[in-house]
Amino acid sequence: MTATTLFDKTRTLLEMIKFSHTVFAFPFALMGVVLASLANNAPPTLGQLFWVCLAMVGARSGAMGLNRIIDAHIDAENPRTAQRHIPAGKVSSGEAWIFVVASFALLLLAAWMLNPLCFYLSPVALFFLFLYSYCKRFTALAHVVLGICLAAAPVGAWIALRGAVSWQIVALGLAVLFWVAGFDIFYALQDLEFDRVRGLHSIPARLGVVRSIWLARLFHGMMVFLLLLLLFGTGLGWIYFCGVLVVTGLLIYEHLLVRPDDLSRIDAAFFNMNGYISVTIFAFTLIDALV
Repeated sequence: MTATTLFDKTRTLLEMIKFSHTVFAFPFALMGVVLASLANNAPPTLGQLFWVCLAMVGARSGAMGLNRIIDAHIDAENPRTAQRHIPAGKVSSGEAWIFVVASFALLLLAAWMLNPLCFYLSPVALFFLFLYSYCKRFTALAHVVLGICLAAAPVGAWIALRGAVSWQIVALGLAVLFWVAGFDIFYALQDLEFDRVRGLHSIPARLGVVRSIWLARLFHGMMVFLLLLLLFGTGLGWIYFCGVLVVTGLLIYEHLLVRPDDLSRIDAAFFNMNGYISVTIFAFTLIDALV
């Protein structure tokens, strides 16, 4: 395989897993690093930061690749997803499996290099990553399981630096869980009719459009409440509080984009606004910690 072919194949695999969407969880992993550093009263070492980043990339890449493999036949039947890389023949199942195994191996290596507790807990993370890919076949709570998977980013980063768990990082993890579950409900609205016909489970398929949107609002309200809890016992102050206010405004705007009678702007609400939200809260947290 030539260097050009290898580059093209790597780019195709990264497109398959939408690597650019790592921006959703990555800032929260770094936020976990910042909070742990405040608790330790010392910055992370370059080695810790390096392995935390690799663990995040490995977990997210492996999970997305696995989901694409397991859902390939369902994606092929759905007009919205029929052109994804495996159904469209751009990536073979064998290539995707190699990518998934390599990604999860990277996660395990990074966890081993961080500390024993991270490594011992890594099978738990892998379990939820596998579980999510099958959830919609038997439960409407797939959105919550996805939230648990992404909540592992800040919690894992905290454990990497602290070697233990505390209520502060649990609160941040729950904030991520409710945030992800809320915006994933929005995303699932696109497939409501297909899921019902195909016998797949989701909150929109179960509750319908209006009640699903209200539940997403409740989840995002819980996210804001949990972010505000971090003002206590973390050393964060007014700069972080301003960040939470900005995030609240972004969430309100996201919900204005998605209305029961107009779902045409779901992509903008899902991709653009949630990227802004995660980067914003991390930026304000980092500035507060530094100042």
